[in-house]
Amino acid sequence: MNFLADESIDRQIVDRLRREGHQVWYVAERHTGISDEEVLALSNREEALLLTADKDFGEIVFRKGFTRKG
Repeated sequence: MNFLADESIDRQIVDRLRREGHQVWYVAERHTGISDEEVLALSNREEALLLTADKDFGEIVFRKGFTRKG
Protein backbone atom coordinates (compact mmCIF):
# COMPACT_ATOMS: atom_id res chain seq x y z
CA MET A 1 0.00 0.00 0.00
CA ASN A 2 1.16 3.56 -0.71
CA PHE A 3 1.11 6.18 2.03
CA LEU A 4 1.88 9.87 2.24
CA ALA A 5 2.85 10.80 5.80
CA ASP A 6 2.30 14.43 6.72
CA GLU A 7 4.86 16.25 8.86
CA SER A 8 2.65 15.64 11.89
CA ILE A 9 3.40 11.90 11.75
CA ASP A 10 6.28 10.59 13.88
CA ARG A 11 9.31 9.25 12.04
CA GLN A 12 8.98 5.94 13.91
CA ILE A 13 5.65 5.28 12.21
CA VAL A 14 7.13 6.00 8.77
CA ASP A 15 10.10 3.72 9.46
CA ARG A 16 7.85 0.91 10.68
CA LEU A 17 5.60 1.07 7.63
CA ARG A 18 8.65 0.99 5.36
CA ARG A 19 10.08 -2.03 7.18
CA GLU A 20 6.77 -3.78 6.61
CA GLY A 21 7.14 -3.23 2.87
CA HIS A 22 4.91 -0.22 2.28
CA GLN A 23 5.82 2.68 0.02
CA VAL A 24 5.82 5.81 2.20
CA TRP A 25 6.41 9.36 1.01
CA TYR A 26 7.26 11.52 4.01
CA VAL A 27 6.58 15.25 3.73
CA ALA A 28 9.27 16.00 6.33
CA GLU A 29 11.92 14.45 4.05
CA ARG A 30 11.11 16.14 0.77
CA HIS A 31 8.53 18.90 1.03
CA THR A 32 8.92 20.50 4.45
CA GLY A 33 6.61 23.43 5.01
CA ILE A 34 4.19 22.89 2.11
CA SER A 35 0.56 23.84 2.68
CA ASP A 36 -2.12 21.34 3.64
CA GLU A 37 -3.71 21.81 0.22
CA GLU A 38 -0.40 20.88 -1.43
CA VAL A 39 -0.10 17.81 0.82
CA LEU A 40 -3.58 16.69 -0.20
CA ALA A 41 -2.80 17.26 -3.89
CA LEU A 42 0.44 15.26 -3.55
CA SER A 43 -1.45 12.43 -1.88
CA ASN A 44 -3.92 12.34 -4.76
CA ARG A 45 -1.20 12.58 -7.41
CA GLU A 46 0.77 9.69 -5.88
CA GLU A 47 -2.44 7.72 -5.22
CA ALA A 48 -1.36 7.39 -1.61
CA LEU A 49 -3.42 7.19 1.55
CA LEU A 50 -2.77 10.32 3.61
CA LEU A 51 -1.57 9.79 7.17
CA THR A 52 -1.91 12.86 9.36
CA ALA A 53 -2.58 13.98 12.91
CA ASP A 54 -3.62 17.41 11.62
CA LYS A 55 -7.36 18.00 11.99
CA ASP A 56 -7.32 20.81 9.42
CA PHE A 57 -7.59 18.27 6.60
CA GLY A 58 -11.20 17.55 7.55
CA GLU A 59 -12.09 21.18 6.90
CA ILE A 60 -10.19 21.22 3.61
CA VAL A 61 -11.94 18.10 2.34
CA PHE A 62 -15.44 18.59 3.65
CA ARG A 63 -15.93 22.34 3.84
CA LYS A 64 -13.78 23.47 0.93
CA GLY A 65 -14.67 20.48 -1.26
CA PHE A 66 -11.16 19.27 -2.09
CA THR A 67 -11.07 15.78 -3.50
CA ARG A 68 -9.21 12.90 -1.92
CA LYS A 69 -8.46 9.29 -2.75
CA GLY A 70 -8.79 7.80 0.70
